[in-house]
Amino acid sequence: MQRGLCSWIAGGDLNMNFRELTVGLGASLDARGLSLPVCTVSLVSSVSFGTYRHCLVYVCRFRYGSADAKPAKTDVTLSGFASGLVRVFLTSPTEVAKVRLQTQTQTQMQTQTQRQQRRPSASGPSAAPPLRPAPPVSPEPGPKYRGPLHCLATVAREEGLLGLYRGSSALLLRDGHSFATYFLSYALLCDWLTPTGHSQPGVLGVLVAGGCAGVLAWAVATPMDVIKSRLQADGQGQRRYRGLLHCVVTSVREEGPRVLFKGLTLNCCRAFPVNMVVFVAYEAVLRLTRGLLT
Repeated sequence: MQRGLCSWIAGGDLNMNFRELTVGLGASLDARGLSLPVCTVSLVSSVSFGTYRHCLVYVCRFRYGSADAKPAKTDVTLSGFASGLVRVFLTSPTEVAKVRLQTQTQTQMQTQTQRQQRRPSASGPSAAPPLRPAPPVSPEPGPKYRGPLHCLATVAREEGLLGLYRGSSALLLRDGHSFATYFLSYALLCDWLTPTGHSQPGVLGVLVAGGCAGVLAWAVATPMDVIKSRLQADGQGQRRYRGLLHCVVTSVREEGPRVLFKGLTLNCCRAFPVNMVVFVAYEAVLRLTRGLLT
């Protein structure tokens, strides 16, 4: 098998093999609704961190008369909250497309599994010959959404532009509070990890502070993330939830309080290494721009 795999890679058309792999991966991302968030993650992160930094500068100028003054923890919290609010307007449409496509994929897989289980076996001693020819089988209906952009266009056409912001109330609660926690915990940890006689922590301190900040932010965000996903998926067919509070009450009553923390472990395991790199890059860019401006 290893020899066959090596001959597949080394022999034949390597460019064609890579192209087939890339096309297949792109189709898989489209089906799972991940291609649009992946393509926009750098833009959203840039806007989030830029909003936080500009808000912090303006607050320091207004309160202390200088942009270089050390901000209070309240200033950091308010700037982080503002960053989360701005982020909602960018991410809500992509989140709707991701949730709808993921729900559609799961529904198709469940339907296929049920049909395979119901299909009678044609072999075996108990199999009887059909008395009459079976009626023609109607072709399976295709998926409603063919990709992220088609999903966004369909939602806007059927539900209006407000449909692209379905679940935005939960998204506001998720991103506002989580980004306030995100930047506040990072600032507190950086102060704690800064060596005596220095104004900033080293690279190791930034790595630890960034990773822990990401974990704490997702611990705050996960309950509203669960509710947000349910509200956004609820736009397909008959609606089950009447609003944010009804979704919370119904989910907790039917599945228990633990439903609000579904995926928390996975989110935290992913958040630590990702935000280690994010904050190291953020601090490096800040120091580079300060060096260029001075």
